[in-house]
Formats: sequence, C-alpha cells, structure tokens
Amino acid sequence: MSSRRSARLSEASPNLKQASSAANDMPPPQVANISKKRKNPSKDDVPDAAPSTPKRKKATRPVPPMTPTPSAIGLMTAPYSSGDIDDSTPPPLNRLAVPNGTNAPLVTPETHRLLANKAVDQVSPSKKGNIKSTTGTLLEEALAHLVKVEPRLKAVIEKHHCHVFSPEGLAEEIDPFRSLVSGIISQQVSGAAAKSIKAKFVALFNTDEPDTAQHSFPTPSQVCASSIEALRTAGLSQRKAEYVHGLAQKFHSGEITTEMLFNASYEEVLEELIKVRGLGKWSVEMFACFGLKRMDVFSTGDLGVQRGMAALMGRDVGKLKSKGGKWKYMSEKEMEEISEKFQPYRSVFMWYCWRVEEVDVSTME
Repeated sequence: MSSRRSARLSEASPNLKQASSAANDMPPPQVANISKKRKNPSKDDVPDAAPSTPKRKKATRPVPPMTPTPSAIGLMTAPYSSGDIDDSTPPPLNRLAVPNGTNAPLVTPETHRLLANKAVDQVSPSKKGNIKSTTGTLLEEALAHLVKVEPRLKAVIEKHHCHVFSPEGLAEEIDPFRSLVSGIISQQVSGAAAKSIKAKFVALFNTDEPDTAQHSFPTPSQVCASSIEALRTAGLSQRKAEYVHGLAQKFHSGEITTEMLFNASYEEVLEELIKVRGLGKWSVEMFACFGLKRMDVFSTGDLGVQRGMAALMGRDVGKLKSKGGKWKYMSEKEMEEISEKFQPYRSVFMWYCWRVEEVDVSTME
C-alpha cells in the first residue's frame, strides 16, 4: 500500500510545482472595496456641506409708508395720448378751468370724440373779463391758496413739482374706460405685475399687430364680445375678469357715458361708479382726482394721506405707527375738518400730503 501511495505522490509532484510556479508569476488579485453597511454621513463628514449660519441679508432702503396709492394710480392715470401705448402728448392748450368740475380732456372710448373745456382763445372778447381760472394758471392759484392756509407746506411745494395738475398734466387726454380698467387691473398687485397684465390684456385685442408699441386699448364693445375665459388668459383673476367685463357692459349699454363723467357733479360721479362691481370708494376717488383732474377730491381712507397730514400737524408718526387701527395717525373727523380749509383745491393738498412723508407717488406722473 505504501509503495503505491508513494508512486502517486511522485507523479503529482511535478504538476504541483508547475502550478505553484505559475501562481507566483501572476499579479495579486484586486480586492473590491465593499463595506458591509453604508452609514449616513454626518454633517461633519461632508466636505461641501453648506454653512450653518444664514446668509447675510443685503441692506435695503427704508420702505415708504404703506399706501395703496402708487401702484394703482400709475396705470389709472395713463393718458389717452401719452404713456405706455399711445402717441406723444400734444402741447398744452390753455383752456377754461373749473375747480369743482372735470378739467381733463376726455376721449370717448368707442368713437374717440374729444370732450374738453373751451379754449381761452375761443372765448369772445366781451366775456374774457369773466374768466376766473384757466388750465395755465390753475396750479399756481391752488398752491397760493395752500400756502396761505398752511405756511408749513411752502417748503414741500418748493421741493416737489406737481405735474398732475400742471398745464402739461391738465392737457393730457384721458380715456375714462381705459383709466378705470387700469385701476381694476392694478388692485392688490405690484406696479410691475399690473403693467405686465395690462400689456397682455391689450395684446388680446391686437393679435394682427406684432409691434406692441402700435397696440391700441380695446373699446368697451370689443371687451363685451370677449369671454371671461379669454380675458383670464392675460393674467386676470376670475373676479377681475368679471369686473372688467361688467364695466365694459356699463359703457357699451350707455349706463356710464363720457359725457356724464365730464359734466356731472363729483357726488353724482361717485354715486354712479360705486355701483359698478370692482370699483370701491377709494378707486373712484383716485379716478376723479387723477383721471378726471377734479381739483377738490379728498380721500380720508388713504393711509398715506392720513400719515402725511399727521406729520404736517407736527405729530410723531413713528410712535403713532405702532398704535394700530385704521385711524392710528388721525381720526377721520379731524382729517375732514382740517381738509375743509383747503377747498376747492383738496386734490392738490392730498398730493402734497403724500409728499410730506416722502411716500412714493412718482407713478402718478
């Protein structure tokens, strides 16, 4: 038995030596780097982890007192013959002015007929002696009255030119339908957003004109012929689309006319327009003041006016700001009593109330 086993081992010996020699000549095998269980790395183990401290905020300018005025009026007062859509404004024409009436030349939205006070050079020589105010002198008369009533306004008046009621501002032709629609569009959105939505709204009715500079504002009949769904594609909310459509129907049916807005008293204008969905008292006040250029409008509901009046009266508006409530700077009754002294130029007084506290009213111009 032992001799047979020795013979087998001696036969296998050369093969084992060859295998051993071949194994020594081969490179060592690569071992895969496989972990048994992957751990979730901690924040300290991650080299590119974001810093735990918050980013430093950029310094910002002091925010002007909150008031709905600037964003709404910027588009509301865009004149028919100047601004973001139409041609340049014609040179100022000296016309008769009415402190308690409409002083803006109005353009009928459907026929583009002009309604305006008579030009001074068209008044017969025998009646020129009866002229009390003209668009060329109205602002000067108003400012003189304001300074006489409240001398502290003189510094503000000298610092800020009121373009809105200047001869150039009073010469700007206003389409009342366009002005009111613009006011609705601008409600509760920023000025930039309102301008973008308005441009898209106008573009809906100018599909054949690729040049946006040549786009014309739609007429009430065009808006009436459009659906609420189509108006919403311009970015209008459901409610605003309904407001704009309803306003167009009022103009189209004759319930609201340019003639009425031009000739009616302020109280009648306020009463008729407040009936329209989407037009509250403040919106109508701003339209009458900055659209129709009526000189004796005063809005007690505007926080910027309230704050400016309080500052003008020497009150510490910084402390009053934390008081809270709608009338934290001044009561409505007190605002009305003070403003009565500035009749019949309360619209100009209101404009300078915004300026007293440096509220941004640049969009009015």
